[in-house]
Amino acid sequence: MRPLSSQTFKGARRGRLRFSTPSKWICGSCQPRRIAQARWSSCNSSVTGTPEKPYYITTPIFYVNAAPHIGHLYTMVLADVLKRWQQIKGRDTFFLTGTDEHGMKIQRAAAKEGVPPKEFCDNYSNKFRELAAAGDISYDAFMRTTSPEHKESVSEFWLQLKHSLPEHLGLYKGTHEGWYAVSDECFYPEDMVRPDIVPQTGKKIMVSDETGSEVEWIKEETWFFPLTKYKDALLKFYAENPNWITPAHRMNEVRNWVENHLEDLSITRPASRLSWGIPDPEDHNQTIYVWVDALINYITQAGYGSKWHSASENMGIWPADMQIIGKDILRFHAIYWPALLMALGLPPPKRLLCHNHWTMSNRKMSKSLGNVVNPFFAVQRWDIDPLRYFLMRNGSFTKDMSYSNQLIGSVYAKELQANIGNLFYRIARPKVTAKWSTLEAVTAFRSGTFKEVSEHTSQQLFYSLDEHLEKVTPAFYEEMENCNTGGAIREIFNLLRETNRYVTDTEPWKLVKNSDTESRVLLNLVIYNCAEALRISGILLQPIMPSKSELLLNELGVKEHRRTVEYASKGKDADYGTDAKTGDPAARLKKWDTIFPPTPNANDSDAEVMEQLSSAFHDKTKNKMNQVAELLAMEARMGEEAVAKMLAEVHAARKQKLASPRPPQQNFNSKISSHQQPLVLSLANRPDHHQYEVVTTNRVTLVPYKAYHVAKYHSWMEDPDIREATASERLTLTEEYENQQSWHTDPEKLTFIVCEHVKPEQEVSHSLQAKVIDAEDRMIGDINFFIYVDDETNADDTQEEEIVEKTGQYDGAEEAGTRQTEAKIMLRGEVDVMIAEQRYRRRGYGKGSVMALLMFLRRNMRSILDEYSRGVGITREVEMTTLMVKIQEENMASRQLFSWLGFKECGGVNYFGEVTMIMPWEAIDSLVDQWLNDGEVYGQFKYEE
Repeated sequence: MRPLSSQTFKGARRGRLRFSTPSKWICGSCQPRRIAQARWSSCNSSVTGTPEKPYYITTPIFYVNAAPHIGHLYTMVLADVLKRWQQIKGRDTFFLTGTDEHGMKIQRAAAKEGVPPKEFCDNYSNKFRELAAAGDISYDAFMRTTSPEHKESVSEFWLQLKHSLPEHLGLYKGTHEGWYAVSDECFYPEDMVRPDIVPQTGKKIMVSDETGSEVEWIKEETWFFPLTKYKDALLKFYAENPNWITPAHRMNEVRNWVENHLEDLSITRPASRLSWGIPDPEDHNQTIYVWVDALINYITQAGYGSKWHSASENMGIWPADMQIIGKDILRFHAIYWPALLMALGLPPPKRLLCHNHWTMSNRKMSKSLGNVVNPFFAVQRWDIDPLRYFLMRNGSFTKDMSYSNQLIGSVYAKELQANIGNLFYRIARPKVTAKWSTLEAVTAFRSGTFKEVSEHTSQQLFYSLDEHLEKVTPAFYEEMENCNTGGAIREIFNLLRETNRYVTDTEPWKLVKNSDTESRVLLNLVIYNCAEALRISGILLQPIMPSKSELLLNELGVKEHRRTVEYASKGKDADYGTDAKTGDPAARLKKWDTIFPPTPNANDSDAEVMEQLSSAFHDKTKNKMNQVAELLAMEARMGEEAVAKMLAEVHAARKQKLASPRPPQQNFNSKISSHQQPLVLSLANRPDHHQYEVVTTNRVTLVPYKAYHVAKYHSWMEDPDIREATASERLTLTEEYENQQSWHTDPEKLTFIVCEHVKPEQEVSHSLQAKVIDAEDRMIGDINFFIYVDDETNADDTQEEEIVEKTGQYDGAEEAGTRQTEAKIMLRGEVDVMIAEQRYRRRGYGKGSVMALLMFLRRNMRSILDEYSRGVGITREVEMTTLMVKIQEENMASRQLFSWLGFKECGGVNYFGEVTMIMPWEAIDSLVDQWLNDGEVYGQFKYEE
């Protein structure tokens, strides 16, 4: 990334402010002055000759109106990983985190609990400290905005804004009228709010387009920061520093806001309304806006107000090298913060890293649904290092991230237990005890023994790991410099997968049985190469899994001073290794003593994949970890897609072979022609698991989305036009399989693959079997049904849901808990259909798919809702109220289709250019009855695998 341009800030202030009647003493640092020349462009030690300042990294300070959730832990871990990465590169670092403890929400929350605000803040701030300890977060300072040091910094910053700037660029007093959201702690422009109605009460309200939070019109006396005066300077800064924000598309959002929605910023609140905050040092009737207060914490820690007062002095660790934020606070950090710094001639942070949010199995976390992840429980369940690994592996800056125990379990078993742990024990603690050792292998390298190995074609297999060893560190380095922890982990995974392949191909357990010298040399070469893969991986994984990496490197005998990036290359360390264990050859390591012990629950892992592995490798090995190791080796040789298809086919063939013969069955519940009576869709014979049923009509067949379909689905999503139309990210085949597994177990989502309809002559034959009715050449697209809590209808829960949406946690009192047992939870269902195969478009398959889904829902809704309630842990009664679809505004064909089906447009075009269409659930009965009267045919039967 190129250094920030200092030219952006030149000339932002063009004169000295003349005070007419200064009524109060002003500190020397607040005297009128010109903008100081920006010093940050010359802070590089290679230019100045001064020591390089520590790498300064920050998290946002966390709001203490509720307990920490998994998103807070993710942010902390991400910052900690990037700090530790700088450390193993040899850079000094400083890591700041902390808590934001002022504002209206905290004032109200403390009053609700009947405790003073400071006591309330002390309690919740301690919980964030405890989370940092549980997460092995190596912060250097923990900032609290209620600390005296911070209050002094805010006061000085405020006085400088108030007195040291020209009139058109400094603070001014006025009356502010605008739409204010208490839950968001901010005002919204007129063009960013819209009217809405609470259906349950009929109450008309105004809400924010951006967050959906209720806003109220407020008129009050306030101090303003002239943000609009900094518009040109901000836009120029963005243009000169296009890589300032990661990911790049967030810069476009920021630029759009500045160009189209910028207003002067009201930066005080009347103390009569907000008393819990830092007062204007010259007027205690005004309380400084919580976001101005909060943002200043980053320079408080750097010494602003205590050790330095302007950019002309030594600013210590400022500017920050990296500030990590969530997408919901981007505007405050990317617009308000640089503008405020700009006003005082202070450099902005060098880089903003903006991440997305975590969901529970692809659904928004909500306390009322009981699906908020408690990070302390997660740490206890998985241990902190595996949890850190998962969060960094699956973290994203472009899409919201899904958390589930099933996903973690699959990653734990395949990538940690098998790819790292099992490989380590195969190499460093082999069952053939005392027959080889890493110490002997490294000693052989150091003495030059491997030079004797011929590079003849017959021996090339033993050098097949070299290419992967050479390229892993540069690739990992590049990904980490781009903050792509998931990509960096993938590089390590690929290396170790290749190493598992290398072990399988070279078979050291056979070489050790040979007594000739050449076999011993080849054996040591194999063990050395594998040990190098483990050593390099252990060094590079230290930021992500500090404890497990330390254990791995200790077991390999790597000295502490040789655990930096400098040594993370093949042959860089020739002085490590451990001797072979002696003793009983039959003695086996207890599985609970391994680096990655068994998971707490077998259901946490991917049971379907493990069953496939058992089918494919049962003749070769019965050990589950060795079966996974065989899988890794095959993936390295054949590629993931080919292996996945092969496993599915082997598994299906084995099941068919083991299955006892069964007579053909006709599973249609009903078939109605235009001459028959309407079908009454009874729930009496509804099976327990709807995801194992096939829906048939005279138009289409809907088949539950299974692992077998993933390869075809993945091929559809490789089409950039489909990704754009569905607003989807490009995923690897492995990620698609992970998505399929999470969808398969997700109680809030139904996914069907749309196939050609079953012909009448097939209805009584074996063709209703899996991979027949849904053979690849019959697959057309997919259709999904999502279940949401209807926040608008659940009016009683409005305030609590707003808190949940902003914090991921709920702090309702006993009264709210009592209310939850009394009222129904109203739900909304969203339909999403995609006809992926070009040749089937505009032929009625989209219409047929939606009709089939709606008939399925009418027949099965009660049991679907029962499964939903059990899956998300709801004890209250639930009720479906509305069906919804979101369609791109320009997609007139889809809008006409859903209009024909009975959906009505509601509201305007949203932020993503989508039109929302809705239909009351109560309209489904008459609609489906009409279709059946008109000759539609519906059938539902078990999916026979």
